[in-house]
This record gives sequence, structure tokens and C-alpha cells, in this order.
Amino acid sequence: MSNDKLGKLFLIPTTLGSFETNERVLPSYNTQIIHGLNVFVVEQVRTARRFLSSLNHPVKIDELEFKELNKHTDSSEIDSYLDCTYYGKSIGLISEAGTPCIADPGSVVVKIAQERGIQVIPLVGPNSIILSLMASGFNGQNFTFHGYLPVDKQQLSKKLKEVEMNAVKLNQTQIFIETPYRNNQLFGSIMNTCSPSTLLCIATDLTLPAESIQTMPISMWKKIKLDFHKKPTVFLIYK
Repeated sequence: MSNDKLGKLFLIPTTLGSFETNERVLPSYNTQIIHGLNVFVVEQVRTARRFLSSLNHPVKIDELEFKELNKHTDSSEIDSYLDCTYYGKSIGLISEAGTPCIADPGSVVVKIAQERGIQVIPLVGPNSIILSLMASGFNGQNFTFHGYLPVDKQQLSKKLKEVEMNAVKLNQTQIFIETPYRNNQLFGSIMNTCSPSTLLCIATDLTLPAESIQTMPISMWKKIKLDFHKKPTVFLIYK
């Protein structure tokens, strides 16, 4: 049970690309909540500052408090990030792109909030994994998200075969992503490893002007010359 005297933890989505899409993908209610906060847990301060500036935060950006949460953060510091909630002050957890805690490090802060009885409030916003699943034509009742697949070529090939097998065995949509600068390599591995009849959906630049979501058998993908380099992309496999 949450304690009404404590501040709240708001999970704040951002856009999947340019902040010019704010009005298209983020409810105005989010802006109202954000304008009432001045403490934020963020993955990268620079990106968070730009996002809050795009929403015309009423407090000067330099006067806001940012607590970084990424691979460089000392784990011993994270326990103190929510201390302000004990004084009734709410805090915002901002995703680097899309929704917090999904393919995002924010879950460690949410775990602490749940353990301390702090109310966690997720705000509505775009999530590339769900959006791509919606538009893929694949099974939306049974799916799994693998996150990032192995980088090593042999391990990647083994994992792709396992993913393909599970799509058939479990009647389950298989979803995964890659660091944008390695998208082309992953695409090549899929072409070399998976069966020609396996269905592949590639969703790129979701919610952006260059958005593309296309589903075809591997055999048809092999006939097309594509370049996904540095483009945010979600890959989905189904049989």
C-alpha cells in the first residue's frame, strides 16, 4: 500500500525521435504533470534538458535537479534518489526515448519505489516495441521481447535459430532490437540464418516522418536492398 504523505514517482515517456512530435505522441496531461516537478531521474542529463525545454518547463532548466541513471552510475547512489519523496516531493523518471523501464534502466528506481510504498504513476506515451507489434500482423496475445541479441556471429546465429524455433513451437511473436549502428549486420545475419518462409517485420523510425513498418517472408526481404544504419529499428519474427 502506498503512503499518501509521500511524494509520487511519475514515469515520463518521451518521443521516439525529434521533440517536434511532442504534441502528436504525448498527451497534454503529461505536460501538466511535468511542469509541477523539479526533480528528475534521467539516463542522460543533456537529452532530458532538451526535452524539458521543448515542453517550456516553467522553472529555469539550470534550476532543475537531475539525477543520472545509466551504466556509469554508482549503484550505492541510487537508493538516495527517492529520498525527497519522504518530504512529500514528487519526482519524475524520464526515458531517453519512449516509455521508461522498457528496454530502459529505470526499473531499478521503480523497484525501490515499490519496496518503499511510494506510489508509481506511469504516464501515457509511445513505445516502439508495442507500436511495432500492433502493426506487424503477428500474434499480439503471445509474444516475447528479447532485448538485444548477442553480438558474436556464432552466438547470434544460434540465438536466431532458437528465436525462430520458438516462434513455431510456442506460436509466439519474437521481438528484438539492436544498437542502430549494427542494424545492417543484424539484418544480414537474419537473412543468412532464418528460413525463407519465416515472416519478418521491420519497424523503423516509428512515429517519425520517415516511419516504415513492413512484414514479408525472409525470401522477399532478400530481394530488397535496404539500409537501416543508425535508424531506430525493431525486428519481429513469426511463422
